[in-house]
Amino acid sequence: MNIFESHESTVRSYCRSFPVTFDRAEGSLMYGVDKRAYIDFFSGAGALNYGHNHPYLVEALTSYIAHSGVVHSLDLYTRAKERFLEQFVQTILIPHGMDYRLMFPGPTGANAVEAAMKLARKVTWRTNIAAFTGGFHGMTLGALAATANADKRAGAGVELGNIIRLPYDGFLGVDTDSIDVISALLETPGSGYDKPAAIIIETVQCEGGLHVAQSTFLQSIEALCHRLECLLIVDDIQAGCGRTGSFFSFSESGIQPDIICLSKSLSGLGLPLSMVLIRPEIDRWKPGEHNGTFRGHNYAFVTAAAALEFWRDNTFATQIMANASFLRSRLKEIQTANPTTISEVRGRGMVQGLVCRSASHGAAISKAAFEAGLIVETCGPQDEVVKLLPPLTIDHAVLDDGLSILSSAVCGIAKNERAA
Repeated sequence: MNIFESHESTVRSYCRSFPVTFDRAEGSLMYGVDKRAYIDFFSGAGALNYGHNHPYLVEALTSYIAHSGVVHSLDLYTRAKERFLEQFVQTILIPHGMDYRLMFPGPTGANAVEAAMKLARKVTWRTNIAAFTGGFHGMTLGALAATANADKRAGAGVELGNIIRLPYDGFLGVDTDSIDVISALLETPGSGYDKPAAIIIETVQCEGGLHVAQSTFLQSIEALCHRLECLLIVDDIQAGCGRTGSFFSFSESGIQPDIICLSKSLSGLGLPLSMVLIRPEIDRWKPGEHNGTFRGHNYAFVTAAAALEFWRDNTFATQIMANASFLRSRLKEIQTANPTTISEVRGRGMVQGLVCRSASHGAAISKAAFEAGLIVETCGPQDEVVKLLPPLTIDHAVLDDGLSILSSAVCGIAKNERAA
């Protein structure tokens, strides 16, 4: 690894937790150059919901390349984009009873968030965006301003403003309704809070510690937005594209956001692609008012269209929820067996995790699991949550094997604690 140590920036992070040079990946497994297999419960930080190199998606892409399909096109019309738009409208929007314009702002989730916030300010002529405690929305300055993590915000080097911080569902404890506090702050004369241009929210705070917003909370936020005449933005970048069971993480709540941000697993194969869904009446961009060189990544359009085949009926969603139920039960077993190390199980669908009583336990569990052949990361303000993001397509036996490795890792940490 001398080449990495000698020439790559010190900003690298995940490779420090998983110090292996990887050579190949297939399905739910990654292979080091030494041929050792690792079960992947990381899934590219949620960018690989369909696993590594899914053969159907690979076939679609290689066929497109073999026929000299357009690669780069900015926002020119291409057949690849046309097919994706057709598939997304027919497979996702129409069945969900949704009517949105689709915007491609650039290749990353942060690009989608930046565009959403910029449009909200343009439409409402207001400056502030309301964001939540525990939220994570990206590392570019606008998205970072909406992000709550102090360490990440500190890296900006400049003041991060024009954000109103609100308490997330449950942040103030079980005896306090966050909605009552939010309503008092934003609707009471003399509170000192100006009406925001938008409220941006994640239904599951995947980076913030796997906190889950209840449907009633989301419905109340939507109603509040209507009263304030501000926009509701749902950041579905990590929790969306099926991670919680349905394609959109907010579907079961019945809300209809004004703007939806998607990225990560949108392309299905790990190719960079992001998209902003905009209600037609607020699609008020002037031509070229927001753009980017790589907003038309045709390889990603090809694989994204192919990935939508998973959502033709309810079969895939049913499979996800069955795996999610099994995942929950196994994590509960681990918690019950190690009560002095694990305080609770959090999350929803196929993004769940173990909350450690000591922040240091998260890194220790991740390290022990990796040494035994499992890639699993941590999250939360102190990295105190061991976060599981298995591929949605994972074989049940592989999922079981990975959870057994995790269980052994947790038990090992608990045993060491008792010995100390």
